Amino acid sequence: MTGTHTRKSMMVALLMVVGLASCGSRGRQQGQGRPGTTPERPAVEVPSFNADSAFNFVATQVGFGPRVPNTEAHRACADWLAETLGRFSDTLYIQEARVRAFDGTVLNIRNIIGAFRPERRHRILLCAHWDSRPFADWDEDPAMHYEPIDGANDGASGVGVLLEVARQLAGNPIGPGVDIIFFDAEDYGKHEAATGANGDSWALGSQYWARNPHRSGYEASYGILLDMVGARDATFKREGFSMLYAPTVVRKVWATAGRLGYGHHFTDRDGTYVTDDHYYVNTIRNIPTINIIHLDDSTPHGFFPQWHTRGDRLDIIDPNTLKAVGRTVLTVLFEE
Repeated sequence: MTGTHTRKSMMVALLMVVGLASCGSRGRQQGQGRPGTTPERPAVEVPSFNADSAFNFVATQVGFGPRVPNTEAHRACADWLAETLGRFSDTLYIQEARVRAFDGTVLNIRNIIGAFRPERRHRILLCAHWDSRPFADWDEDPAMHYEPIDGANDGASGVGVLLEVARQLAGNPIGPGVDIIFFDAEDYGKHEAATGANGDSWALGSQYWARNPHRSGYEASYGILLDMVGARDATFKREGFSMLYAPTVVRKVWATAGRLGYGHHFTDRDGTYVTDDHYYVNTIRNIPTINIIHLDDSTPHGFFPQWHTRGDRLDIIDPNTLKAVGRTVLTVLFEE
């Protein structure tokens, strides 16, 4: 498509589930360069990533309260996310499911999916989880270990960045198709005090989607997951499963971030293996997907200091970090 981008009328596809789910490019033109030399990448105009807009998207989510499945805050936030992503995307899908948590609780969840240029075969997947943890089980106060958290960084930050990416894609179409998925029930994993094996108790929404994608036979060239991408001075190491399943994507994203001046965030270090939404997109859907996630050697759990505590509030979110991640992702997309 050339010239002005014509938005399609939004189509909402509601994917219903029977029973309970188990927990269990556009080619890049090359310069003519001399033989034996690497052709230079042609200049690409990338739209500005608005960090204030991304921050406001984070703040709106947090304003609903803890987004724990089966709560009113969760339902209200899902409605807002669907309306907002639907305004930006060409096609909106709402995937409803019922999944069983580690403790037997049946969770009513919604995966919210916005497709850009759905007719394109070459596709890129971007994702984040939008729910928040029902347990502050790493809080310094044991009395709070069964209280829900705001999840400003762990959940809302990735969604905020991707909503701003979606806003930019709406007015600046690119060659490949893009699918943005907000996974639900990622953070309802086994409580720290619970006994028994952890199993696949985390990332329930992405497990369901990987087995039941919003479009039959869905494929993408690669995927990028954003998780915990808003804290001040965040450090993103090369996460283990990302390097195992999608090392070329990691190298491309990290090189782009370094070129943009964000090497202090996207560090030249390997990190641990994190069982997150991308793990199931890789192992079930076979889409090479990486995880941009805050990893911190100085904490006992290896994540940002307020992880799974009541301290994961809006006041720890830094628009500069959101911009580093968002601008990097936008640049990768527009240079594709």
